[in-house]
Amino acid sequence: MADDFSFEIVKSFGVVAEGKGGWNLELNLVSWGGRPPKYDLRSWAPDHQKMGKGITLTKEELVSLKELLKEFNPE
Repeated sequence: MADDFSFEIVKSFGVVAEGKGGWNLELNLVSWGGRPPKYDLRSWAPDHQKMGKGITLTKEELVSLKELLKEFNPE
């Protein structure tokens, strides 16, 4: 199954935070295993060949999150 793992960063929206050793938390549009791309928030190595744990969101989920964040007031 590990041999079937593939991904393509279709579009990069930017770095959310810079991490240690060149790893960055990024928001990208990623196609996993040849499937339609989803919005993806995770840490990536500088060469984008390794990644950390993250979350993937559909466009609708991302829009919903955006609306929630408009009202978000961190303490």
